[in-house]
Amino acid sequence: MWRYVSPSFENDYQTVLFDHVGAGLSDLSAYKPSKYEALEGYADDIIEIIQDLKMDHVIFVGHSVAAMMGIIAASKHPELFDKLILVGPSPFYINEDDYQGGFSRHQIDELLESMDNNHLGWSMTMAPVIMANPDRKELAEELANSFCRTNPEIAKQFARVTFLSDTRSFLPAVHIPSLILQCSEDIIAPENVGRYLHDHLSASQIVFMKATGHCPNLSAPLETIDAIKTYLSAWSPVQQN
Repeated sequence: MWRYVSPSFENDYQTVLFDHVGAGLSDLSAYKPSKYEALEGYADDIIEIIQDLKMDHVIFVGHSVAAMMGIIAASKHPELFDKLILVGPSPFYINEDDYQGGFSRHQIDELLESMDNNHLGWSMTMAPVIMANPDRKELAEELANSFCRTNPEIAKQFARVTFLSDTRSFLPAVHIPSLILQCSEDIIAPENVGRYLHDHLSASQIVFMKATGHCPNLSAPLETIDAIKTYLSAWSPVQQN
């Protein structure tokens, strides 16, 4: 998913890409439902990777719910992180009181029920909605295929954890310089959600992208690269270990 973006940083930074446990080429035997019933389980994996590789001054780049995993990890071990790059993040997807996450609880329940009943059909239906680039159908097909490659039971639990998690309480504890990349016409993480994060992350900057949909790393990699490089160039370069 990052193949169009990560090569642009490999000359200047040590880059580490990984598949979350339960997805991609990860070791499926390591997946334990009890650990991954909350985003904290995934955040602990991020911390473990950093510590195992003995890295410091880490610039964490996370997309969508993975951005919030990075927020949680940074709240637990701020000393490990230098900056956070948050692409299409959302701390909570459900409308509640004055907070507008983009969905009602009923809509989320319907979405999860649809996935429970027909994982393949849900994947084929939701991928074009998430990608939101109707003139580039190959992008939606790639996203749908990535959904379908995941074990259905793991995918269902991951979706439930993603759409029902509320990570707003972690935001006040994070003071690490952060960049929020906010796409236009993003049904999953609409503009007001990006603004909410910007207002509640004390050291954040927000960039409103021309890219549409929820996956600019695939649909607009050059704009994504430029936004990240522009942000990083404003800071003194750090030698990565």
